[in-house]
Amino acid sequence: MAVYIESAEHISIQQPLSDTWFDDPILYNSIYVRAVEPNYKEHLEPSQARRMGKILKRAIVTSRAAVKNSSISMPDAIISGTGLGCIENTEIFLEAMVRNGEELLQPTHFMQSTHNTISSLIGIDMKCHGYNNTYVHKGVSFESALLDAYLQFSEGRIKSALIGGYDEMTPSYFLLLSRIGYWRPNTEGTMLKRGEEAFAGETSVSFMLNAEKTVQSICRIGGINILYKPSAKTLQNALTKLLQQNDCTLNDIDAIMVGINGNKNNDRVYEESASTLFPDKPLIGYKHIFGESYTASGLGIYTATTCLKKQHIPKHLLLNTEKEIVNPKRILFYNQIEEKNHSFILLEKN
Repeated sequence: MAVYIESAEHISIQQPLSDTWFDDPILYNSIYVRAVEPNYKEHLEPSQARRMGKILKRAIVTSRAAVKNSSISMPDAIISGTGLGCIENTEIFLEAMVRNGEELLQPTHFMQSTHNTISSLIGIDMKCHGYNNTYVHKGVSFESALLDAYLQFSEGRIKSALIGGYDEMTPSYFLLLSRIGYWRPNTEGTMLKRGEEAFAGETSVSFMLNAEKTVQSICRIGGINILYKPSAKTLQNALTKLLQQNDCTLNDIDAIMVGINGNKNNDRVYEESASTLFPDKPLIGYKHIFGESYTASGLGIYTATTCLKKQHIPKHLLLNTEKEIVNPKRILFYNQIEEKNHSFILLEKN
């Protein structure tokens, strides 16, 4: 079975709807960075944008761009992953409820406060009446959405799908995560340089998938595997099986993309896995460019897809080597969350 990525668009802490980060990324010193917003007047009617929260506007714009830059005018399915959903609207509604004594509440903030509002609004905007689903599984929310699409393709239920990962980081939620030590300073023992700390970012990334290879196809998804609390042996077996399904070995993988972010506790897991699962392989990162969020893995897949599209892995993504990688054919994406959820995704150049 083949599933191809035809287009990928993002709004993040880098220049929106652009690949300028590939050659000239915006670098930040703050540990809390909000997304760089595009000029929504170029994409949305003012009356329409006025009724939407930030995350909804970002989702609509990246989804429209992904469809526009693909060979598909109407996807068969819309599947999204989000860790926090429309948390800004949720906070506004709850704060108003407390402040006004549960009276005179605005229904818009209530209606746009649920997690599945994002996928629903994309479907309404595109007039798509097909399969529509949302996954809320913390750090593997995006992978869960992608896996659902992959299974739908394998069963022949769909031939195209619009997949997205969407998350925003409000000041209050950032403060909450800070209090529990989520944002830890970079210390010795991590592959990132000092100053490249674990910092918060925001995610809006959309992909158009197609069951057929076209002239616009960027790369093929060779498989997806999500595991919960796997042993070292289970993790190794899952990787071996994924490679065997694609008639390749670890020697055929050009680079491993990992979620190293400067947090020593987080990075230790990646470094231990790298030494056992894929020793001596080039490791590349993305969170020091795009920041950390529950669906940052979607930006990781976007980064890997862009590298395969441009047939080059820039120096600022390299973690354990300084030798630039040209003409990459296969990139293995590996993500782990709190040492519990692990996932492998294989991307292969057409």
